[in-house]
Amino acid sequence: MKITTDGGLALDADRAPLSRFLKPKWSWIGNVLLLVYALLTLYPLVWLFISSFKTNQEFFGKPFALPTTWNFDNYKRAWEIADLGTAFVNSVIVTVSSIVLTLFLGTLTAYILSRLEFRFKGVLMSLFVIGMLIPIHSTLVPLFIMMNKIGILDTYASLILPYAAFELPVAIFVVAAYLTSVPKDLEEAAMIDGNGYWGTFFRIIMPLAVPAMATVFILGFLRFWNDFAFALVFINDQSLKTLPLSLSIFSDGYGTDYSLTTAAMAIAVIPTIIVYLIFQEQIMKGMVAGSVKG
Repeated sequence: MKITTDGGLALDADRAPLSRFLKPKWSWIGNVLLLVYALLTLYPLVWLFISSFKTNQEFFGKPFALPTTWNFDNYKRAWEIADLGTAFVNSVIVTVSSIVLTLFLGTLTAYILSRLEFRFKGVLMSLFVIGMLIPIHSTLVPLFIMMNKIGILDTYASLILPYAAFELPVAIFVVAAYLTSVPKDLEEAAMIDGNGYWGTFFRIIMPLAVPAMATVFILGFLRFWNDFAFALVFINDQSLKTLPLSLSIFSDGYGTDYSLTTAAMAIAVIPTIIVYLIFQEQIMKGMVAGSVKG
């Protein structure tokens, strides 16, 4: 550094060219590393879709090459053999219902915990933290006994209620963290305009919490859509089986038909890709917004 005539500080002139040279260089290296990481991450997914169009002979003979002919018949056979149409509808009903219940209850609870002061608030927050620490699959047996007693086994409710219950702690903490960045002046203005707590919640809080809710949505969607253990234990009726249960047929009678199996897996993974592409911008906002107040 050099002292200027007005008493300020200035960088040495010989350091400026060095910083201008290193900055583009390190930026270029970082971009290359990110590109390599992206390719390594996406390659298994690309390989899955490519393999789903091959015959079994091509799958074993040229596992990493493009198919000589794109065999769309694999998708048709997989759809019919596993009755993926029925399973797809069941998965949509269970997943959407669980997410709606989780988002409503989670956002409402997060609003109360982040905005209101009341006795035992700390105790309530601690209970939700404990809920996040409970291993989900350790509750399968007691849940099975309880659902059998109240008669909701082999129903959509046997999946929707546990899914929503176990996802609630995550939803509450994500939304509550996001709401710390929302000024309370907005709620006070809504109260002055004649809105009560419910009006403020539906007209102010929920629209502003969309990025955080989108984060909860994608996390819940991935968990509910891909869950196998709960569906296996609580659902025995063939007409109520979800997509993961239907895919299990390919590990038994069609265990060596890998082209058919990859086609079925591709069908199951397509909705998760679509959902993520739709909500990716909101997800990024929801992940970082709660870290800084503004």
